[in-house]
Amino acid sequence: MDVLVLLHDYLSRWVLEPVTEQFLGLFDLNGRLGLAFLFTSYAIAYSLFLYRKRRGLTDARSFVQFIGGRRVHFHRSALLDYRYYFVRAILKVALVLPIVGLVDPYILRSGDYIGFFTRLWGARTQVGEHLGLSLLYGLGVFLLKDFIHYWAHRAFHCRWLWAFHKVHHSAPVLVPATASRVHFVEKIVEKLSTAVVLGAYAGIFWYACGGVIGRYTLFGVTYLVLILNGLAANLRHSHVWLSFGPVIEHVLNSPAQHQIHHSDARQHFNKNFGTNLSLWDWMFGTLYVTTSAPEPVRFGTGAQDHERYLTVYSLIVTPFVDTARRLFLAKRPRVRAPGASETPSV
Repeated sequence: MDVLVLLHDYLSRWVLEPVTEQFLGLFDLNGRLGLAFLFTSYAIAYSLFLYRKRRGLTDARSFVQFIGGRRVHFHRSALLDYRYYFVRAILKVALVLPIVGLVDPYILRSGDYIGFFTRLWGARTQVGEHLGLSLLYGLGVFLLKDFIHYWAHRAFHCRWLWAFHKVHHSAPVLVPATASRVHFVEKIVEKLSTAVVLGAYAGIFWYACGGVIGRYTLFGVTYLVLILNGLAANLRHSHVWLSFGPVIEHVLNSPAQHQIHHSDARQHFNKNFGTNLSLWDWMFGTLYVTTSAPEPVRFGTGAQDHERYLTVYSLIVTPFVDTARRLFLAKRPRVRAPGASETPSV
C-alpha cells in the first residue's frame, strides 16, 4: 500500500500536475498559446483569407484549406508538436527548474544591486508607485528580454549549439504548438541569461527610484506582451503568409518574417532571429523583409532529417547524440595522406 501511495505522489508531482498546469495555460493570457491569442490570430487570418479571396489572390476554396487543413494540422510533425507541448511541462519540472535552481544562488539579484549602490552612494528618496515609471520599467524589461532572446537565438545557430536548436527547425510543417518545440537545454540557457540581465536592470532602475516599481499590466500581463501577442503572433508558426511590409518590418517581426527564418532555402539562412522586434536584425545585419506577395517557402532542415525527428524521444535525445559525435570528430586527429605537406590547408 505504501508503494502505491508513493507511486501516486510521484506521478501526481512529476506528471499530472505539470500536464494539468500546461493544459490550464491555454486559458491564461501569460503565454502566446492562450486561447484568446489563438482566436485573435486566426480571426486576422480569416480576414486575410476574405481579402485575398475577393481579389483572386488565393486558390484556397475554404478558410480551412487556406490555413493548411488536415495536410498541415494533422501532419505527423504537428501531432508530435501537440504531444511535446505537454511533455515539455514535465521536462520543465524534472530538469529545467532543478538545474536553474542549482545555478540561481550564484546569480546577482536586484536586491544585490540595490544594496551595492545603497552602500556606495547612500539610500535614495522613495518615489512610490508612478504610472509613467511603471510604463518605462515595463518597456525596459520588454526590450531587454527581446534583445537577450535575439542573441541567444543567434548563439544557438552556431555549429556547437545548433543540434539543440535544430529540434525547433526540424518541423516540416508549422502550427502554433511548434513554438513549444524547444529543447530543454535551450530553455535553461534562456532562463539563466534572462535572470542575469534583468536582475541587473531591475536593481539599477529600482535603486534610482528609491524602491520597487512594478510593471504596468493589463489583465495580469505586461502591456506590451499582451498587445504584441494579440497581433497575430501565433501565425508566425503557421502556413498563413502575413507580411507587415518593408517599412514596419524594420521594427516589428511579422509572421512572414519568421516563416522565412524557418525556410530551408539558402538565401534565408541566418535571417530574422528576432522574436517580437526585428529592430535587432536591422541593427546587426540579419534582417530579411517581406512583401504582401507570398514567397515559396519549404520548412524544415532537409529530407535527410524527415525520419530523425518523429518521436518525443528523438526530440530530446538526438541533440546530445549529434553534439557528442561532433565533439568526437573534432578531437580525433586527422590522418595525413602519404607525402602530404605538414602545412595545414586554409
